[in-house]
Parts: sequence; structure tokens; C-alpha cells
Amino acid sequence: MNSPTPVFPAARYLDLSQTAHAALFTEAEGEEVWQVLPKIGPYLRERLARLGAGVHGKKLGEPYIGPEVYIGAGTVIEPGAVIKGPAWIGENCEIRTGAYIRENVIVGDGAVLGNSCEFKNCLLFNGCQVPHYTYVGDSILGYKAHLGAGVILSNFKLTGDEISIRAEGGPVKTGLRKFGAIVGDRAEVGCQAVINPGSILGREVLIYPGVVWSGVLAERTVVKHRPDYVLQPRRG
Repeated sequence: MNSPTPVFPAARYLDLSQTAHAALFTEAEGEEVWQVLPKIGPYLRERLARLGAGVHGKKLGEPYIGPEVYIGAGTVIEPGAVIKGPAWIGENCEIRTGAYIRENVIVGDGAVLGNSCEFKNCLLFNGCQVPHYTYVGDSILGYKAHLGAGVILSNFKLTGDEISIRAEGGPVKTGLRKFGAIVGDRAEVGCQAVINPGSILGREVLIYPGVVWSGVLAERTVVKHRPDYVLQPRRG
């Protein structure tokens, strides 16, 4: 029997050569890209048990690093960062003061995880930049994706229902109650944007600051939100 063709294959959004963890995507043919998310935790536990945890980068001051954490060579962890683990962080990254890296986080090489940013059950490809005041939960960020200050990848519906993808042919069920976003390679998301649960952003999209987005966005698409302003002379 032939495997079903995925509607949202990983290779459409992500350059799998830009992560050392491409094996996450190859276990099952016909797999939708978000089906990787529940596999991050078991994959990390197996990898850490086989290869071992350890800090091979440089600690500045006193960051907190849990026992189930691997840090690659050349990575700098600034004071005040918290890495609970399980986590695997690649080489030559910047983990800045105030970064909060919770359970089941994989970070590629050359990434920036910044001040007051929280990460949970997510996979960041090489070169990702998440430098300021951002939440990334149950999500995948592609090669050189960039999230501006204050971006929120919301991962849970207020009703707690299963998350579906708002696709052209109708809703596509994911089987997940927690699923933030797939952010394609070299995507740019502007400051204070909110990406609602189950969103899929194509490669090289550009989302302007302040946008609230839900659903699927084709590659190289620009999304703008321009509110109407009332301008009048100041009195008194």
C-alpha cells in the first residue's frame, strides 16, 4: 500500500540540510510537518543517553544549566539564562541574559536566543534569530528565520480544542492540542506580531509589525496591517 502524500510536507518549508536533526523528519513517509513535534522529547532523551550531555561552550557568570543539556562548542551562555532541559544546543550560538529554555528544545548552529524569550518543545534550524521578548512553543523555525521583538507564537486555543490548520480546502486536523507555528526558511516576522495556533508560514514570508495571523501563508508573501489613524490638532 502506498503511503498518503502529505498536504504540508516538511521539505516545502524547511531546508533539512540546515539542521543536524533531520532524522526527526524521516521516520514515516507521508508525514505532515507538524507531526515532528511530539517526537522531539523522545528523540532528545535517546540522543542525550547515547551521546551524553555537557557544556562545550562558554559560560559567563552563573547561568542555570540543567543536567540533561548539551551545549556545542563556541556557544556563549550569558549570566541569568536558564536552560532546564532536556535540550540540545548547537555550536556558535548566543544564549543571552534572560533566555528561558524549558523542556524539549533543539537549537541549531549560529542561533540567537535572547532576553525574555521563552522556548518549549520546539526545533530551531541553523541561523535562527529570536532576540527579544518572544514566546516560541510547540513550533519549528526554519533556516535563518527571524522573529522581531515581542512576537508570540501562540500554541493553545482558549477552548482547549484540537488544533486544525485553516487550509484552502477546509480545516485539516492535526491531532494536537498544542501546536504553535511552522515558520519557513528565512521568514521575517515583525515586532509584536501574534501568530495564532496552527499557522504555517512559507519560506521568505514577510509579516509586518502588529499583524495577527492565522492559517497558511504562501512563500514570499507580504502581510501588512495598516490601522486607520485619526490625526487632529492638539487643543489647549
